[in-house]
Amino acid sequence: MLRKAQLLIAIVGITLLAACQTTKEHDMLTASNAAPVLEFESFNHYQQLTKKYLISHRYFLSSQIDDEVAANMPFEIKPRKQTNVSKGIILVHGLGDSPYSFIDLANSLADAGFLVRTILLSGHGTRPGDMIDASYKDWQLLLERHVRLLKSEVDDVYLGGFSTGGNLVTSYALQDEDIQGLVLISPGFKSDTALAPFAPIAAWFKDWLYKGTPQRYYNRARYMTTPTNGLAQYYHTSDIVMDQLEDTVYTKPTFIVISEDDSILDIKAIKSMFNNSFNNTRNKLLYFSNGKKFKTESVENEQVSQINSHYPSMRVSNMSHMGLLFSPHNRYYGVNGSQRICNNGQMQAGARAQCEGGGEIWYSAWGYQEPDKVHARLTFNPYYNLMVEEIKRVLSL
Repeated sequence: MLRKAQLLIAIVGITLLAACQTTKEHDMLTASNAAPVLEFESFNHYQQLTKKYLISHRYFLSSQIDDEVAANMPFEIKPRKQTNVSKGIILVHGLGDSPYSFIDLANSLADAGFLVRTILLSGHGTRPGDMIDASYKDWQLLLERHVRLLKSEVDDVYLGGFSTGGNLVTSYALQDEDIQGLVLISPGFKSDTALAPFAPIAAWFKDWLYKGTPQRYYNRARYMTTPTNGLAQYYHTSDIVMDQLEDTVYTKPTFIVISEDDSILDIKAIKSMFNNSFNNTRNKLLYFSNGKKFKTESVENEQVSQINSHYPSMRVSNMSHMGLLFSPHNRYYGVNGSQRICNNGQMQAGARAQCEGGGEIWYSAWGYQEPDKVHARLTFNPYYNLMVEEIKRVLSL
């Protein structure tokens, strides 16, 4: 009965949305017809091709062209303290994001002895409109080719991913026994939105479910709006990895970190998957909670650590989906960073104006509210150093 109700809602919604289709879009929301970068001879060659791709097809939000390109460029960081590199890791960003998602973690892992590489998924880095034609199959192919390249250069290959990227790397690792372990930040295994399975259908009828205001949502390191097809491609990655995890147990070391207050993911389902589909004595799940959402639930055991996400000294009310990634010292997203995401589901009168005007704010997951407090999106992790130490322990560094 529930599934029938969901289907009915989806069909009605799709019909209404299709009727509202507009003919003229902002340039930011139109496809640039950019061909994805999938053929390359080396990582340096891949970077060269991607830079040309970005310069040719990106809708630049400011006059700071070099900064915008740099924020979306795939990058490599080599270990600083050793010449004989035996371990490498590829980090894959999430839907609408960029390689900048891993700027802090990449440096931390390089300090621990890894050769670290990030990649840019097709449809990303240029303009949200390019996601209209993006395909998860291209994302899979790009990852496969980078793994093959890295295998030729190091002895042991690991994979890491954020959100949708977590789906891609987990799915790949379940099929390739050579992958030695996983680092998963807010892995997007399952959405908490019941209508997620209908996104591929909706994409046939409507390019955009929500467009936003391109001029207002400036962020050089990620899209602030995503077309329907982007959600559809995310769902495909989720559907694939969920099917795999139902049938296969991953036995290599795995680190996962999630937030109870994540506004995007089904956290209970992901915790269940950690317990049932990942089996290694070094596995670790970091679980952030401020104790308000699932009050009766206890998750502590040898492989699961629950951390209080309420951090008053940094005005943090709870942990967000993306906040897990970044150090408080990050120059763009950190405590004193230049980027403040005020589009956070605020309902209080004047809240957004106070945030955008530089007034005092608290930080939280999307949509969280408290009386007499204005919340921006949490874009940093107060426990970043603890998280890195746990990753290093899981990977035996």
